[in-house]
Amino acid sequence: MHLPVIRGTIDRRILLNYRVDPKILADLLPAPFRPLTIDGCGIAGICLIRLRQIRPRFLPRFAGITSENAAHRIAVQWNTNGHIKTGVFIPRRDTSSLLNALAGGRIFPGEHHRARFEVHEDASHFRVGLQSHDGSVRLTVDAEATSGFPSTSIFPSLEDASRFFESGSMGYSPRSSNGGFDCLELRARNWRVSPLAIHHVESSFFDDRTIFPRGAIALDNALLMLNIDHEWHSQSSWPSFETSSGSVVA
Repeated sequence: MHLPVIRGTIDRRILLNYRVDPKILADLLPAPFRPLTIDGCGIAGICLIRLRQIRPRFLPRFAGITSENAAHRIAVQWNTNGHIKTGVFIPRRDTSSLLNALAGGRIFPGEHHRARFEVHEDASHFRVGLQSHDGSVRLTVDAEATSGFPSTSIFPSLEDASRFFESGSMGYSPRSSNGGFDCLELRARNWRVSPLAIHHVESSFFDDRTIFPRGAIALDNALLMLNIDHEWHSQSSWPSFETSSGSVVA
């Protein structure tokens, strides 16, 4: 079923971004995706996003719902129609919303797992924790708004990081029913980011040394987005991809 255009507000979005050995990311990615690299490093992370007034575009704001959500993300590239495209592969989505969990992957793209979120925040301080109901995902982040972008980042400036993540608007996630992919495109009407200083972060995924050996991963930066008017556009769930040999797969 095709998803109507969904509109709402990104009330708060935290992007935790790691630089990772691309060989490790390549082992985590299904074909036809390949790690997108910056100066020889892959980029992966977690998006913690609170969505407000989310509803089909034709409905009024009061009909929308609010939910806390998390997405594990890997920056990727792939070939299609003779061109290299870029976006993100999302191996896992978690949500506080029962509706998202029930409808995701069935009525609209993106399968979601239920999770319990604990959020404590004010104008400058953000503490978000989640525990998935299936016990496989745990996350805690304690962050504070700052004016300085880290000098240790692989990105030369906040503006460079902003452009990189804005360009990754196409998100592909696996569809368990048939081995294909769902695709959602984020269109932000007033894209803007600011830096976050991370005081503490724990991730059951990125802290797993059986997947990411010590020295193969490092927290690169964190970004904050607030009050972003946006839309989600459903794209083809089974796009045509070209493999490295040039053949096309669906």
